[in-house]
Amino acid sequence: MTTTPTQHTGLRLAAGVLTGILALYIALVALGNITDFGTNQQFVRHVLAMDTTFKDDDLMWRAVTSTALQDTAYVLVIVWETVAALLLILGTYLWARRKDDLARRWSTYGLLMLLLLFGAGFIAIGGEWFAMWQSKTWNGLEAATRVFLLSGVALIVNLLPGPVRRADSA
Repeated sequence: MTTTPTQHTGLRLAAGVLTGILALYIALVALGNITDFGTNQQFVRHVLAMDTTFKDDDLMWRAVTSTALQDTAYVLVIVWETVAALLLILGTYLWARRKDDLARRWSTYGLLMLLLLFGAGFIAIGGEWFAMWQSKTWNGLEAATRVFLLSGVALIVNLLPGPVRRADSA
């Protein structure tokens, strides 16, 4: 029985590369947050405490000043990043193994986790609810927007339909 090798497509390659880039990025972020816990811990504490915002009485009631709650939020972010990294690593592996349907599924889960973290978590909640945009010192909106947009592009590429196989070539 003769088999035809699976054709490499530019779409599969693009999806795999984008997924791999984001897997590497978020894995390094998670690793950095675990091995250098204190650096971004301070970032999270300042954002949640709103101590470098305009001190508007109409907004300051939102501040979270309990270090236990701040640290809990930070640990949850690290766990979220780690799970997203593992899903994206799996997705990258599956793209490389040409298991498109599984790769698409697991990559989508990881990319959606990044969109939720950076879009809902950092841009919406951190940026707006905790008024991070007001801080000149502890403002991560530009970085969050970059990752959000790259994740969105990767998700779109991951979800584009692959080449249609004709019945006689299957």
